[in-house]
This record gives sequence, C-alpha cells and structure tokens, in this order.
Amino acid sequence: MELHWGRQGEIYVTPVAKDEVCVALISRDAKLRLTEALQRFPELQSRLHGATVSSTAKGALTATCKLKRVSRGNLALIGDASGTVDAITGEGLCLAFSQAMVLADCMRSGDLAGYRHEHRRLALRPFLMARLMLTLDGRPWLQRRTLQAFQKRPDIFQRLLELYVGVLSPSHLALDGLSLGWGLLTA
Repeated sequence: MELHWGRQGEIYVTPVAKDEVCVALISRDAKLRLTEALQRFPELQSRLHGATVSSTAKGALTATCKLKRVSRGNLALIGDASGTVDAITGEGLCLAFSQAMVLADCMRSGDLAGYRHEHRRLALRPFLMARLMLTLDGRPWLQRRTLQAFQKRPDIFQRLLELYVGVLSPSHLALDGLSLGWGLLTA
C-alpha cells in the first residue's frame, strides 16, 4: 500500500489484483475529486497515466462511531452496524468477519457477554490506528516530522506496522508512542 499526503487529503494506492490497483482519495473537501487531487501529486499522476479505469468513482462519508452496547438479549450487531472505524484504516470487512467468527462461538456457548468483551478487544487496534492517522490529517508539519522520525528510527515504523497487523498488542503502543514522540522532538 502507498499513502500520499497532501494539503487537502490523502491518496491511497492499494493492489487488488496482479495488474490492478485501487486508488482512493480521502479528503475533508466533499467537492474534491480524484482527477483534481492527482494534479497535486505529479509523480503518482505520471505513474497512473494511461492506466485503464475499471470502475466508476464512488464516495461515502467516513467516521468513527462507538456504541455503548453491541448486544442485548438474543440480538447482536456486527460490522458497521456495531460501530465503525474510520475508513482510513481499511479494516471494515476484516473487522466484520472477525466479529462474526467470535459471535458464532459465543452463540454456540450461549454467552453474548463474551461477544461484547471480544468486540471491544477487536475494535481497539483499528480504533487506535485511525486516531493516529487522523491526528496527522491536515497537519503538514506533523506529517513531515513523523516521516523524518520514521527515517531516523525505522524500528518505530516497523513496530507500528506490527501493531497495525496484530503481531503486537495495543499495550506496546505506550512504549512506541514515547519513542515516536521523542523521535518527533528530535527529528
């Protein structure tokens, strides 16, 4: 995956097949379109020049939403219906599938309280990563300092990626947050 930051938003380039990529724009400007945004990223625009467009542009509002309860009685919610994590994480479907697996186990055992606990645990990592990414949004100076810190200390970037993909637990975020904070101060 590639992430391109700009003043009016971010462009994400993600492989979806051997010969196809998904190019997504996330912006606070509801009127900004990908073709216009690409003009602000000339290197990316030149790499995409001549590429065949395989689908039409689609858009939606994205936000984080936490619910107080995800189950009551014999009713349980999964996926976006059970609260959402900002689309910036790319975790929506993965999170819904993980929730469905946990819910199936809890339904078999007749213990939806276990689902509520596991639901919170599953959502924590994407929630923390969304908060981190959204903190960088619209703050070019912080974006630059973050990238400088990652260049000086690639181990911090590696650990954040490990946290993001679930290799490390969110409890490691405190130490990495301190390291990243120090890296930002000294970049």
